[in-house]
Amino acid sequence: MKRRMGFQSIVRWLLPRSDQFYGFLERQAAVAHQGALTLARFGSRTEGSAQEIADQVQALEHQGDRIVHELEEELAKTFVTPIDREDLQRLSVDLDDILDLTNAFARCAVLYGVEKPTTAMSDIAKILVESTELLNAVMPALRRGKYQELIDAARIVRKHEKAADQIYRQETSRLFHDVSIDPRELIRQKALLDDIENAVDRCERLASTLTTVAVKHA
Repeated sequence: MKRRMGFQSIVRWLLPRSDQFYGFLERQAAVAHQGALTLARFGSRTEGSAQEIADQVQALEHQGDRIVHELEEELAKTFVTPIDREDLQRLSVDLDDILDLTNAFARCAVLYGVEKPTTAMSDIAKILVESTELLNAVMPALRRGKYQELIDAARIVRKHEKAADQIYRQETSRLFHDVSIDPRELIRQKALLDDIENAVDRCERLASTLTTVAVKHA
């Protein structure tokens, strides 16, 4: 039995659609990945100080904010969108959160005077790079209606998030069981671990949103 078309689906079918929203999301995904790549250089002697890395990530965060504002302004004046406007907004917010938390890590490193990440931080940062790389690569599938590609990518991102979560938990446990660690150092490391792990967590949240959109339209 064929499913009945909802009112919004009928409207979208009858009227011209504004497809530039896909472009906004694709640009956001690219900037989020660039932010992760920039952050992954943190601690390298040849890539600049923590402050220089933080400044570069901050510039990318501002660039991402501008794209968000463009999308919101376009939403306000567009009647028919290619997918539900709530889904567009949710995807945009998820992408923005990834970049915001990447930036939070970089700024926190400067604030606390951390010039080099721990092994756990670097390992989670690599997972962030892998996750944003995949999300950036698959985002155009939304425009093309290749919904299975979105679902498949989301499964991989979830695996990445679980790996990051395991590293985070193990490192947090180690920190709190190490009686010799300076309390200030514990606070510094825990704050940075929280930010970088949360950035990967937002990648998983974006993957879940993409899955929801894919299931809805498949």
